[in-house]
Amino acid sequence: MLHHEKWRNNHDKLKHGRCMCECAIHTREKTHNWFGEKKYRLANFFDQWWDIYCQDPKHFISPEQYKAVADMRACRTAALGIDNYSCPQCGDITEVFHNCKNRFCPTCSWSDTMRWAERIKNNMFNMPHRHVVFTIPHALNPLIKRNEYELLNMQMKVSAGTLKDWMENKYGLRCGIISVLHTAGELKTFHSHVHMILSWGGIDKLGIIQKIKGPFVKYEFISDKFRKEYEARLTELFDNGKLQHDFSDKAEFLRFLGRINDKHWIINFEDPIDTPVEVIRYIGRYSKRACLSEYKITQMEGEIIGFSYKDYKSKDFFGHPMEKEKTLNFRDFFPLLLQHVPLPYFRLVRYYGIYSNKGHLPKEYFTHSEDTPVNWKAIQESETGEDPMICQKCKIDKVYTHTIVQRRTGLHKIIRDKLMDDSSFRSRRAFV
Repeated sequence: MLHHEKWRNNHDKLKHGRCMCECAIHTREKTHNWFGEKKYRLANFFDQWWDIYCQDPKHFISPEQYKAVADMRACRTAALGIDNYSCPQCGDITEVFHNCKNRFCPTCSWSDTMRWAERIKNNMFNMPHRHVVFTIPHALNPLIKRNEYELLNMQMKVSAGTLKDWMENKYGLRCGIISVLHTAGELKTFHSHVHMILSWGGIDKLGIIQKIKGPFVKYEFISDKFRKEYEARLTELFDNGKLQHDFSDKAEFLRFLGRINDKHWIINFEDPIDTPVEVIRYIGRYSKRACLSEYKITQMEGEIIGFSYKDYKSKDFFGHPMEKEKTLNFRDFFPLLLQHVPLPYFRLVRYYGIYSNKGHLPKEYFTHSEDTPVNWKAIQESETGEDPMICQKCKIDKVYTHTIVQRRTGLHKIIRDKLMDDSSFRSRRAFV
């Protein structure tokens, strides 16, 4: 039996009362009305087939990929620790499962996105913003995979720099940009693109905040500017010997660039959204998540897993992309998904322009909405309608009693020396 299955089975024998987790929403009767019902956990599929796959992997498995899978499988199990809080009168228990905090884990990524979205909205200009996407030709994918740090980093810098220069030259404004890198397309194939939240206005030379009227954008100009800057930097890497490639000489490299000049350097601007709160609701809560949401998993049958995706080549009567299902054997699914494990120490979310340094600007320039708690307790309460740290029967606070952790010798009960406040739910992990 797999170790993670042992952890879950051992814990099932001890389980009683109510169960909560730092990173997931647990409800009794209410389902999450945002995504719909989540029927499957990705960790369960990895528990069943990962050890078998590792015996004969289809592709090389990097250390960070091994770690990402191990973290996800241990997430919300006794391996990381389970804090127990009980009612002093009736003994009703709330269990708080520790999370792995790995960016690849779909559940931890979702809760982190929720907290980030609530936090970031008060740091945005009180003006309309636009969702912008920069996409590069797929012909560049082999080069990107061989030079991930350099080219993904370059893609984020050049796309943001293109918008900053365009806004300053056309409107005379210093804008704010929040940039998020995605490497996965709808089918989870490699598709490098950058989502950006762009302030539709900024600060002029006199230090006055200005909004832009109208949504008009000359796409061809921005796309061409982005392509030229990207290719110039790519050529510089080639000339300095810092680009890993298979080109025989500079002439072959330049012929390659010539072939991709007219290929899908797509820039997409969506219409301005009036307030930062609406922007974050629309963009922020999906842009920072893991590449596969568990709400999109449609089946797990034996060696097969299925997930839904949007087919942008097939449209319905209203012109919307049709939703379809893709099914894969675990031997094909694992390498497809693992190629999107974030690079270690690579910043997937970055801030440019005014948003990179806001400290010197007046507070009235920014949105001031009612502060929403972003800790675990507040998220649980907002979703379930109940405070998980208050006994619903006795109406008194529950108190910490002990922590259960899984070690090689079995389940162990430990008692912490110091109780922690609510902020601990955002960062604490058990010692195992």
